[in-house]
Amino acid sequence: MPDLKTFAVIGDSRGIGEAIRLQLLERGHRVIGVSRTGVTTAHENYQSLIFDAVAHPCDLSNFAASLNGLVYCPGTIRLKPLKGLKREHFLEEFEVNALGAVQTLQSNAKLLQNADAASVVLFSTVAVQTGMPYHTSIAMAKGAVEGLTRSLAAEWAPKVRVNAIAPSLTDTSLAEPMLSNDAKREAAAARHPLQTVGSAAGLASLATWLLGSEAAFVTGQIYAADGGIGSLRK
Repeated sequence: MPDLKTFAVIGDSRGIGEAIRLQLLERGHRVIGVSRTGVTTAHENYQSLIFDAVAHPCDLSNFAASLNGLVYCPGTIRLKPLKGLKREHFLEEFEVNALGAVQTLQSNAKLLQNADAASVVLFSTVAVQTGMPYHTSIAMAKGAVEGLTRSLAAEWAPKVRVNAIAPSLTDTSLAEPMLSNDAKREAAAARHPLQTVGSAAGLASLATWLLGSEAAFVTGQIYAADGGIGSLRK
Protein backbone atom coordinates (compact mmCIF):
# COMPACT_ATOMS: atom_id res chain seq x y z
CA MET A 1 0.00 0.00 0.00
CA PRO A 2 1.31 3.49 -0.82
CA ASP A 3 2.08 5.94 1.95
CA LEU A 4 -1.10 8.05 2.08
CA LYS A 5 -0.27 11.74 1.95
CA THR A 6 -2.44 14.84 1.74
CA PHE A 7 -1.92 17.39 -1.01
CA ALA A 8 -3.69 20.64 -1.85
CA VAL A 9 -4.03 21.56 -5.52
CA ILE A 10 -5.13 25.15 -6.03
CA GLY A 11 -6.79 25.48 -9.43
CA ASP A 12 -7.55 21.80 -10.02
CA SER A 13 -10.68 22.10 -12.19
CA ARG A 14 -8.86 22.08 -15.52
CA GLY A 15 -5.54 22.00 -17.31
CA ILE A 16 -2.34 21.19 -15.46
CA GLY A 17 -4.05 21.39 -12.05
CA GLU A 18 -6.60 18.80 -13.10
CA ALA A 19 -3.85 16.52 -14.40
CA ILE A 20 -1.93 16.85 -11.12
CA ARG A 21 -5.07 15.98 -9.14
CA LEU A 22 -5.69 12.87 -11.23
CA GLN A 23 -2.09 11.68 -10.98
CA LEU A 24 -1.98 12.12 -7.19
CA LEU A 25 -5.26 10.24 -6.77
CA GLU A 26 -3.97 7.44 -9.00
CA ARG A 27 -1.02 7.12 -6.63
CA GLY A 28 -3.39 6.65 -3.70
CA HIS A 29 -2.99 10.05 -2.06
CA ARG A 30 -5.62 12.35 -0.59
CA VAL A 31 -6.23 15.54 -2.56
CA ILE A 32 -7.97 18.74 -1.51
CA GLY A 33 -8.85 20.61 -4.68
CA VAL A 34 -9.62 24.33 -4.68
CA SER A 35 -11.17 26.11 -7.65
CA ARG A 36 -13.72 28.79 -8.42
CA THR A 37 -16.10 26.32 -10.08
CA GLY A 38 -15.53 23.11 -8.13
CA VAL A 39 -15.19 19.60 -9.51
CA THR A 40 -18.00 17.05 -9.63
CA THR A 41 -16.38 13.67 -9.19
CA ALA A 42 -16.75 10.84 -6.72
CA HIS A 43 -13.50 9.64 -5.18
CA GLU A 44 -12.98 8.57 -1.59
CA ASN A 45 -9.69 10.45 -1.35
CA TYR A 46 -10.82 13.69 -2.98
CA GLN A 47 -12.49 16.79 -1.61
CA SER A 48 -13.44 19.65 -3.94
CA LEU A 49 -13.78 23.15 -2.48
CA ILE A 50 -15.33 26.07 -4.32
CA PHE A 51 -13.19 29.05 -3.42
CA ASP A 52 -11.47 31.94 -5.17
CA ALA A 53 -7.96 31.65 -3.79
CA VAL A 54 -6.87 34.74 -5.70
CA ALA A 55 -9.47 37.02 -4.14
CA HIS A 56 -9.36 35.63 -0.60
CA PRO A 57 -6.88 33.84 1.68
CA CYS A 58 -7.40 30.11 1.27
CA ASP A 59 -7.02 28.59 4.75
CA LEU A 60 -7.37 24.80 4.61
CA SER A 61 -6.98 24.17 8.35
CA ASN A 62 -10.61 23.05 8.62
CA PHE A 63 -9.95 20.26 6.12
CA ALA A 64 -6.55 18.88 7.14
CA ALA A 65 -4.24 18.80 10.13
CA SER A 66 -1.18 18.86 7.88
CA LEU A 67 -0.26 19.08 4.22
CA ASN A 68 2.49 17.07 2.57
CA GLY A 69 2.38 19.34 -0.43
CA LEU A 70 0.70 22.30 -2.06
CA VAL A 71 0.55 23.21 -5.74
CA TYR A 72 -0.58 26.65 -6.92
CA CYS A 73 -1.78 26.45 -10.52
CA PRO A 74 -3.84 29.59 -11.32
CA GLY A 75 -2.30 31.54 -14.17
CA THR A 76 -2.93 33.98 -16.99
CA ILE A 77 -1.90 34.49 -20.60
CA ARG A 78 -2.15 38.05 -21.88
CA LEU A 79 0.10 38.63 -24.88
CA LYS A 80 0.11 42.27 -25.94
CA PRO A 81 2.67 44.88 -26.95
CA LEU A 82 3.66 47.20 -24.15
CA LYS A 83 1.69 50.12 -25.63
CA GLY A 84 -1.52 48.05 -25.36
CA LEU A 85 -1.11 47.18 -21.69
CA LYS A 86 -2.90 49.16 -19.02
CA ARG A 87 -2.12 49.45 -15.33
CA GLU A 88 -4.98 47.12 -14.45
CA HIS A 89 -3.55 44.43 -16.76
CA PHE A 90 -0.25 44.38 -14.86
CA LEU A 91 -2.04 44.39 -11.51
CA GLU A 92 -4.37 41.54 -12.50
CA GLU A 93 -1.52 39.33 -13.69
CA PHE A 94 0.48 40.05 -10.54
CA GLU A 95 -2.50 39.30 -8.30
CA VAL A 96 -3.37 36.00 -9.99
CA ASN A 97 0.15 34.64 -10.44
CA ALA A 98 2.12 36.05 -7.50
CA LEU A 99 -0.05 37.52 -4.74
CA GLY A 100 -2.55 34.64 -4.93
CA ALA A 101 0.32 32.22 -4.36
CA VAL A 102 1.71 34.32 -1.51
CA GLN A 103 -1.54 34.56 0.44
CA THR A 104 -2.26 30.85 -0.10
CA LEU A 105 1.16 29.94 1.27
CA GLN A 106 0.81 32.36 4.19
CA SER A 107 -2.57 30.87 5.10
CA ASN A 108 -1.30 27.27 4.99
CA ALA A 109 2.26 27.62 6.23
CA LYS A 110 1.44 25.94 9.54
CA LEU A 111 -0.16 22.95 7.79
CA LEU A 112 2.96 22.47 5.68
CA GLN A 113 5.18 22.80 8.74
CA ASN A 114 3.04 20.23 10.57
CA ALA A 115 4.01 17.52 8.09
CA ASP A 116 7.18 15.48 8.58
CA ALA A 117 8.31 16.81 5.21
CA ALA A 118 6.42 18.94 2.70
CA SER A 119 6.81 20.32 -0.79
CA VAL A 120 5.45 23.38 -2.61
CA VAL A 121 5.26 23.60 -6.40
CA LEU A 122 4.65 26.92 -8.15
CA PHE A 123 4.46 27.79 -11.85
CA SER A 124 6.54 30.31 -13.76
CA THR A 125 7.07 30.64 -17.53
CA VAL A 126 9.94 30.24 -19.99
CA ALA A 127 9.44 33.93 -20.82
CA VAL A 128 11.07 35.02 -17.54
CA GLN A 129 14.54 33.78 -18.50
CA THR A 130 14.10 34.02 -22.28
CA GLY A 131 12.96 37.40 -23.57
CA MET A 132 9.91 37.04 -25.80
CA PRO A 133 7.91 39.80 -27.48
CA TYR A 134 4.46 40.61 -26.08
CA HIS A 135 5.16 38.76 -22.80
CA THR A 136 5.95 41.85 -20.68
CA SER A 137 3.16 41.63 -18.10
CA ILE A 138 3.20 37.86 -17.60
CA ALA A 139 7.02 37.72 -17.50
CA MET A 140 7.04 40.41 -14.81
CA ALA A 141 4.45 38.55 -12.72
CA LYS A 142 6.13 35.18 -13.11
CA GLY A 143 9.51 36.74 -12.37
CA ALA A 144 8.06 37.55 -8.96
CA VAL A 145 7.05 33.90 -8.61
CA GLU A 146 10.64 32.81 -9.26
CA GLY A 147 11.88 35.23 -6.63
CA LEU A 148 9.28 33.89 -4.21
CA THR A 149 10.37 30.33 -4.96
CA ARG A 150 14.03 30.89 -4.13
CA SER A 151 13.44 33.14 -1.13
CA LEU A 152 10.86 30.87 0.46
CA ALA A 153 12.95 27.77 -0.22
CA ALA A 154 15.70 29.35 1.89
CA GLU A 155 13.29 30.55 4.58
CA TRP A 156 11.39 27.27 4.97
CA ALA A 157 14.33 24.86 4.71
CA PRO A 158 14.81 22.19 5.87
CA LYS A 159 11.18 21.32 6.61
CA VAL A 160 9.48 22.49 3.42
CA ARG A 161 10.91 22.32 -0.09
CA VAL A 162 9.84 24.97 -2.63
CA ASN A 163 10.34 24.63 -6.39
CA ALA A 164 8.78 26.03 -9.56
CA ILE A 165 8.17 24.79 -13.08
CA ALA A 166 8.67 27.16 -16.02
CA PRO A 167 6.79 25.78 -19.03
CA SER A 168 6.53 26.98 -22.57
CA LEU A 169 3.18 26.86 -24.39
CA THR A 170 1.12 23.97 -23.03
CA ASP A 171 -2.00 22.43 -24.54
CA THR A 172 -4.64 23.55 -22.04
CA SER A 173 -7.84 25.56 -22.24
CA LEU A 174 -5.90 28.65 -21.13
CA ALA A 175 -3.78 28.40 -24.30
CA GLU A 176 -6.67 27.51 -26.58
CA PRO A 177 -6.63 30.83 -28.51
CA MET A 178 -3.05 30.09 -29.60
CA LEU A 179 -3.80 26.47 -30.56
CA SER A 180 -7.30 26.84 -31.97
CA ASN A 181 -6.58 25.38 -35.42
CA ASP A 182 -4.06 23.13 -37.15
CA ALA A 183 -2.06 26.00 -38.61
CA LYS A 184 -1.59 27.68 -35.24
CA ARG A 185 -0.73 24.37 -33.57
CA GLU A 186 1.85 23.50 -36.22
CA ALA A 187 3.42 26.96 -36.03
CA ALA A 188 3.61 26.78 -32.23
CA ALA A 189 5.20 23.34 -32.34
CA ALA A 190 7.73 24.43 -34.98
CA ARG A 191 9.10 27.14 -32.67
CA HIS A 192 10.32 24.46 -30.24
CA PRO A 193 13.38 22.28 -30.90
CA LEU A 194 11.32 19.24 -29.88
CA GLN A 195 8.71 20.21 -32.49
CA THR A 196 5.77 19.97 -30.12
CA VAL A 197 3.96 21.91 -27.43
CA GLY A 198 3.69 20.85 -23.81
CA SER A 199 0.98 18.58 -22.44
CA ALA A 200 -0.88 18.95 -19.17
CA ALA A 201 -0.05 15.34 -18.26
CA GLY A 202 3.65 15.87 -18.89
CA LEU A 203 3.80 19.00 -16.73
CA ALA A 204 1.79 17.21 -14.05
CA SER A 205 4.30 14.36 -14.00
CA LEU A 206 7.10 16.80 -13.24
CA ALA A 207 5.00 18.45 -10.52
CA THR A 208 4.11 15.14 -8.84
CA TRP A 209 7.79 14.15 -8.90
CA LEU A 210 8.70 17.41 -7.16
CA LEU A 211 6.00 16.75 -4.57
CA GLY A 212 7.28 13.27 -3.79
CA SER A 213 10.11 11.80 -1.75
CA GLU A 214 12.10 11.07 -4.92
CA ALA A 215 12.85 14.81 -5.06
CA ALA A 216 13.75 15.06 -1.37
CA PHE A 217 17.13 16.67 -2.19
CA VAL A 218 15.68 19.32 -4.50
CA THR A 219 14.64 22.81 -3.42
CA GLY A 220 14.87 26.39 -4.65
CA GLN A 221 14.93 25.28 -8.30
CA ILE A 222 13.16 26.56 -11.41
CA TYR A 223 12.60 23.64 -13.77
CA ALA A 224 12.35 24.51 -17.46
CA ALA A 225 9.80 22.31 -19.23
CA ASP A 226 9.85 24.19 -22.50
CA GLY A 227 10.61 21.86 -25.40
CA GLY A 228 14.10 23.32 -25.53
CA ILE A 229 12.98 26.77 -26.67
CA GLY A 230 14.64 28.53 -23.72
CA SER A 231 18.14 27.14 -24.25
CA LEU A 232 18.50 25.59 -27.71
CA ARG A 233 18.64 26.98 -31.23
CA LYS A 234 17.96 24.95 -34.35
